[in-house]
Amino acid sequence: MGPRRRARQNENVTTTFPLARRGEPAYDAEHVDAFLAEARAAYADPASTSLSSDAIRGAAFRVVRRGGYAATRVDQALERLEEAFAAREREQAIAAQGEAAYYAEVRAAAQEIVDRLARPEGQRFRRVSPLTRGYRPSDVDALCDRLSGYFQRGESVPVHTVRTIAFRPGFGGYDERQVDLVLDTVIRVMLAVR
Repeated sequence: MGPRRRARQNENVTTTFPLARRGEPAYDAEHVDAFLAEARAAYADPASTSLSSDAIRGAAFRVVRRGGYAATRVDQALERLEEAFAAREREQAIAAQGEAAYYAEVRAAAQEIVDRLARPEGQRFRRVSPLTRGYRPSDVDALCDRLSGYFQRGESVPVHTVRTIAFRPGFGGYDERQVDLVLDTVIRVMLAVR
């Protein structure tokens, strides 16, 4: 066996995340880097309102077949970034309106969620037409039951679970947009009380 050869690396190339291996989901590296540069600039300026925790949660990147960043690593970093922005937003809101007023708003949002979760299974969200695909109600209702335990009995539900949940499609299912909006509110409330 001959001596080991080290692969030559271009010293000018730096990557923020590991590149995806073959067959793994990958995000366009330039697109991710541009978004992260914008996020760094927004976070460095406490007065900036150009980017919010909601915008970070909704960030989407082009998927590429090769040469992209490992999607799971980028998603994990975005979760941490969202939490950092949410913490700063909470501090700013408390400073602006006072702790009592801030938490009164959070409690009101939580109560709206609890009221929705108390609806009967299959009726928690608006339905799409029988010829249109929506989220399968049984999948959404299963998550709603877990969230009900979180809000009413303090049972553990990680924010990550709500962020990454995927529902199967079904004709005549729940309206996807409405479900997504409520889940965004759930995440907002969960991050507000951390």
